Amino acid sequence: MGDGPTRRRKLLNLALALRSYGDERQVVPRLQRLKELGWVEEIPTRLQRMLGAIDMLRFFIVPCAADYYRSKGINFYFHTLLRFLDDPASLIDPTGLNSARDTIIGHVLQVVHANPDYDLQLLESFPDGLHAMEEQIVAILGGTHPRAASLLATVEDPEYHDRLLAYVREFRRRQPMTASLVRENILDDDHFRVLERTFGELPRAMRYFSKLPKSPLGAARHLLSVRRFPLHLAEALYTERPARVGT
Repeated sequence: MGDGPTRRRKLLNLALALRSYGDERQVVPRLQRLKELGWVEEIPTRLQRMLGAIDMLRFFIVPCAADYYRSKGINFYFHTLLRFLDDPASLIDPTGLNSARDTIIGHVLQVVHANPDYDLQLLESFPDGLHAMEEQIVAILGGTHPRAASLLATVEDPEYHDRLLAYVREFRRRQPMTASLVRENILDDDHFRVLERTFGELPRAMRYFSKLPKSPLGAARHLLSVRRFPLHLAEALYTERPARVGT
């Protein structure tokens, strides 16, 4: 949790995140920028984004993480508590569209991701997002990051940040990826692969969100009746990755 000033700063960041949660004045410009960069084809409505965040959480993020922690002998609930104590603001926004730049970066540094592509693409909604991401990974590896101790105590794989740095540098240079950072428990499970293909990258997740109901009644019906991931809305097996526009 850190010392007194650190704890107060965390609570302040959490309060700011809650206050600005769902503020379309902040979210829409970021989505517009992502659309201009080629990461979003169609901007889902606010209701679709809310519904999509719930689906992403209940069908993909939580079950995939729980499975991964079981394979590592880590208690899911205790690890989630550690993540909350390290950065409370990072756990309240599944899509990241309401989160500040450094909250997203801290989230990527804090936990081995099923696929970090979604968050790296999301960071391009900030002009300096990827640059700041690379700088903070370097600081973690050099031991100079102000949250180094808590992040290294929380991350599940001590070699994760080394792999992440190389991956981010390739991503920033628009180079073809020479290695995948898709988590191993995803690769070993057919159902998880379908979920990762749908939610693991920003363009695909936004396509899924755009297929969801737009009316409150339709959204309520979806939440109450859909208990399993709707395979008919899943991303097709072969889809071309969108071309990125230089920044």
